[in-house]
Parts: sequence; C-alpha cells; structure tokens
Amino acid sequence: MADDDPYTALVLEDDADALEFLRIALERHGGMVVDVATTAEDALAALQRRTYDVLVTDIQLPSISGLQMLPQVRALDPALSVMVVTAFPTFDNAVEALRRAADEFLVKPVTAAVVVERATELARRTRALRSTSRQRVLAIGAHPDDVEIGVGGTLAAHAAAGDDLVILTLSGGAVGGATSVRHSEAAAAAAVVGARLIHRDFPDTHLVPAEGIITAIEEVVAEVQPDRIYTHGPHDRHQDHRAVHEAVQVAARQVPNLWCFQSPSSTVAFAPNRFVDIDGFVETKLRMLAAFASQSYRDYMQPDAVRAASRYWARFSPAHDVEPLETVRASETVADASRVEAAPEVDWSRAGADHGPVR
Repeated sequence: MADDDPYTALVLEDDADALEFLRIALERHGGMVVDVATTAEDALAALQRRTYDVLVTDIQLPSISGLQMLPQVRALDPALSVMVVTAFPTFDNAVEALRRAADEFLVKPVTAAVVVERATELARRTRALRSTSRQRVLAIGAHPDDVEIGVGGTLAAHAAAGDDLVILTLSGGAVGGATSVRHSEAAAAAAVVGARLIHRDFPDTHLVPAEGIITAIEEVVAEVQPDRIYTHGPHDRHQDHRAVHEAVQVAARQVPNLWCFQSPSSTVAFAPNRFVDIDGFVETKLRMLAAFASQSYRDYMQPDAVRAASRYWARFSPAHDVEPLETVRASETVADASRVEAAPEVDWSRAGADHGPVR
C-alpha cells in the first residue's frame, strides 16, 4: 500500500442504521475505502484477508463483544488503530476499552465530522507507524509453491504488520506441470499477501549455484535490499533445494537476518530453533496454497496436513499454530527491539526453555 493511497477502514457494527451512518461518514466525508462487518467473527476474517488503517467497532455485538476481540485484533495486526463507538458509555466500558488498548472511545450520538476527524487521525497514525517500522522481506524458493508451503503463514503475518514482501522463485517448476500454469498460480498466491513475485526460469531439477543462480539472487538482493530472508535449508533430499540454500549463503552474505524453512522433502536433520506464531494466519496460508490448483493432488498441500503440521510445531512455543525455522543468522538493532511486541515470531533456542520473544 502506497503512502498516498486512500485510508482503509473496517467498520464493525451490528445495528444496520449505525453501520450505514459510519460507512457513509467515512466514505463520503473521509474519502476512505470502507469494508463492513456485523459480527466479530466476520471482522477477524476480514483482517486476515487485507490490511486496514483503522478499525471502528461497537461494543455490544452478537457472540463476543468488540472489546473481547481486541486481543485477537492486536495479534493479527499490531499496528492497527482501533476506535470504539458505543451507545453504552459506562465507566466500566471505558476502562475496559483502555485496558484492551483501544485508541479512541466515542459515545453515541456522535457527529459525522467527529467520526471522520478521529478516524482520519488514527489512520494517519497507523500509516506512520508502519512506515517507520516496515521491514523488507525476501522469500526465496526453488520452485513455485516452495515458499508458500514453508513460510506462507509467516509472510501473511508480515503483510499484516505492513512489511514489504518479495517472493523470488528460481524455476518454472516444469517437472511438476506446465510452466505457464505454474507461473500464473505463483502470481495468484503472491497476490493473497500483496507480495511482489520475481520469477526466473532456471531448469527444474538442474539448479547449480555457480551456473547463474548466485548472480540472479545477488541481483534481487541488491534491488530489494532485504532486512531478512527466508529460504531452503541444507537438510533436504531435493537437490534444487540444497542448491538454492548454498547459493543464498553466498549471494545474501550481507543480509543481517537469514532463516531456513521446512520443505516436504526436508530430512530428520531439520532442527528448527525459531518458531513463528502464525495464529490467525493459517487460513491465509491455505488460500495461498489453494492458488496452486495443479498441485492440489499432493498430500502435503491438503488443508488437514497443513493444519496438523502447524499444530505439531506449536508444541515448542506458546502459540496455537506455528511455522518452524532454522536460524543461519539473526541480528537485532535498537529499532528492531522496539518492535518486539509487534513481532510475528517467537524465538526459543531450546524447546521448553524460558525464553521470551525477540525480533
């Protein structure tokens, strides 16, 4: 999302008249792009599909309340500003809103001008926060769907945090199907999380680091200047995966943060020491994988297998769903440390050890 794009708002309100009032106020008078939801469940699903600048929510809702869902909202999008607009201005509600980190608390009836003024201020704050804390993330895979299988949920979490995403795929995946089809599928998957896709056409199953791959990766690294890279690991039966890992070691030697993801062909030597919290992002990962319709027959592409894997690795972290990574190197600056609470990762150097989250 460009800084000069219209602000985006999600309005959560179960009263039809109030919902329409807020939508019209923000669209017509605030110039915002507005989506609406009538239940907390619908709002959380919307937050998994796209990134917003401000959430405007009521308190009294069917099922869980607007306040009860705020911790889940913060987990999905730590930078998102939240404005509560309610007809129940009790002291307890105000305290609860503050305790659960709402950024604004307005009492109905409220004028359109006030709604627009406060929502615009919060949206501006969200954009500023994302701009100053935005990271450049590069994910590198040998074939179409490699990155999505390994770190689809992690990329979804980065997208929610407003980070810039680039996916580099080095072959057309001809062994697994028509390259034109697989390229289109890769583009559709990247679009789910707003990533830019760079697709090269090195020969499938014949990737050799010294035969152009290192140079190709170096060119992308020079262009993107990533803060972090996700790629294949060394413990893998597939020769292309190992070749990409070796090439990245050389081509990305100056990148401060580098992690290796698990592939279906990873061996038992795969030993992760970072476990990425992807709670709330598994369904986004599944939408990315669903884009690869030509590969849907593969066992590891099945939703139940993906969910089971994320739950298995969660035994090593406090999260409900997890993607595992092997750390090659990880650097933390003062600026990174300030993002700890917004980080989509939990790092445990030993299973069961008492380590907190790091960036």
